[in-house]
Amino acid sequence: MGLSRNILLWASENPYLLKHVPNYRFVRRALKRFMPGEELNDAIGAARIFKNDRIPTVFTFLGESVTELSEAVAVRDHYIGLLDRIAAEKLDIEVSVKLTQLGLDLSADHAYENFKSLAAKALQVKNIVWIDMERSNYVDATLDLYKKVKKEFPNTGVCLQSYLRRTKKDVEDLLGISPIIRLVKGAYNEPSDIAFPDKGDVDKNYLELSTMLLKGIRDNGARTAFGTHDTDLHAEIIKVAGDMGMAKDKVEIQMLYGIKTAEQKRLANEGYNLRVLISYGKAWYKWYVRRLAERPANVGFVIRNIFSS
Repeated sequence: MGLSRNILLWASENPYLLKHVPNYRFVRRALKRFMPGEELNDAIGAARIFKNDRIPTVFTFLGESVTELSEAVAVRDHYIGLLDRIAAEKLDIEVSVKLTQLGLDLSADHAYENFKSLAAKALQVKNIVWIDMERSNYVDATLDLYKKVKKEFPNTGVCLQSYLRRTKKDVEDLLGISPIIRLVKGAYNEPSDIAFPDKGDVDKNYLELSTMLLKGIRDNGARTAFGTHDTDLHAEIIKVAGDMGMAKDKVEIQMLYGIKTAEQKRLANEGYNLRVLISYGKAWYKWYVRRLAERPANVGFVIRNIFSS
């Protein structure tokens, strides 16, 4: 991967920067491009605007790696309350959570029980709960938990990353359980024996995995969301789906709030299944810098904000 990306990924984990950068006013100003605000009401307001354009959303309450089980319980309860609110207000919003927010670093059993509670609530209110994928060292534990919970709760999904060399085998293993999968490229700094170091290889693997997953949609009704802002990949995926005879609304693309909004509206207007991921919360620093690392050109936007009023 490029030098700029590696520097940004290093910055996302640097304790000094984590402590100080969120206090810079120009950074908080630039942050508004990628999230509507830190509070749940900010995210709900944005979702209502997307609803007017007939675009559904996915919510993520930012945070990871809690240090106390009581914090994990608080995250679980926040999501349960969110699911109730979504149902009460009749909004088309799915939710997505990191297992380390639910206590995975402290106790796999507690994380499982916390996630099960979310899945049960989501099932009760006819919603979907996604598991965000984290670093490569969490993949085994994440997929083990997902396979276990999927037996009881079909309304659960998991994220997979195309930059990991192992993901093809993970897709093959999961297709037998009719999974719900969000495929992304990946945004952590990983060694080259674990992750493809070159963008071209990541993209090539993304397309190969997409073809496998499209066959899963066609043949056994599995659901896949293609989580990328790469318009070349969008075009390739749409072409492959068309060659398979799949309807437009079977092709689901998920994109982040604030990125390529014109492309988001175009896809939705043309009949593709487009869903926007909206993040909120005060623990945004690591997430924000990883978003910059996915496309280092976005750093220019931040720098320009230094000099804006």
